[in-house]
Amino acid sequence: MQIVEFLAAPFVASLILTGIHSYLGLHVVERGVIFVDLSLAQIAALGGTIALLLPLSGGDPHAPAVYWVSLLFTFMGAGIFAMVRGRQARIPQEAIIGISYAVASAAAILAMSKSTSQAEHLKAMPVGNIIAVSWPEVYKTALLYGAVGLFHYLLRKPFLAISVQHDQPEATGLNVRFWDFLFYASFGLVVTSSVSIAGVLLVFCYLIVPAVAAMLYADSIGGRLAIGWVMGTIVSALGVYLSLILDLPTGATIVCTFGLVLVLMALARPLIRRRAIA
Repeated sequence: MQIVEFLAAPFVASLILTGIHSYLGLHVVERGVIFVDLSLAQIAALGGTIALLLPLSGGDPHAPAVYWVSLLFTFMGAGIFAMVRGRQARIPQEAIIGISYAVASAAAILAMSKSTSQAEHLKAMPVGNIIAVSWPEVYKTALLYGAVGLFHYLLRKPFLAISVQHDQPEATGLNVRFWDFLFYASFGLVVTSSVSIAGVLLVFCYLIVPAVAAMLYADSIGGRLAIGWVMGTIVSALGVYLSLILDLPTGATIVCTFGLVLVLMALARPLIRRRAIA
């Protein structure tokens, strides 16, 4: 019973991450900007690292100043990614995203070299510490992601139109840069909160792996969402449980579990198709 109570908050947090990231992942994969989450997450982590050096944070990674500085950096990244979008751009958007990730990673290391807690922060930044999430954090995250989810539901038509027609954005008749900024800004809002809970790598897995796995088995948005949510739920439960019984870091265990389950789903696809044809 104590184990259930101990794992309840991390498991619910992982379900919340699954819900919003699986949906956003469909957009990211359709747009072909696979590493935008990783880049924005690293930019958010850079902002949080710099905030730790400010007097307002008091060296506390959970201080409000750390969150708001991280969010500011994320919005700056969202603006840059929206501005470089376009068929006529001389530099591919994915190149800018990759450069942003590399520079943000290096800058975070430089900033941490001036921090007294650099070793602990450097270790926590990639995979976070989701096992230590509290119920107040879970409730706050659920409200925030619920609001973002409602925002995307109300504006689903322009967001989906641009994502599906990413090769010919002009065909949508929309102001692509404006809608891209709204997408990346809301996306960055989610990433900033997720990174503080789960770390950069785990956030990336929640975004990309369920979407990629769903694309193996479904063509419709609804079908992919259903598969992504089911996969994310199963992997979250399995990852949290394995980390406990094997005494392993929870974030890293969930990341590896995502990879293993994706491989198994890819191997099972030809067998399932053969049975369906027969």
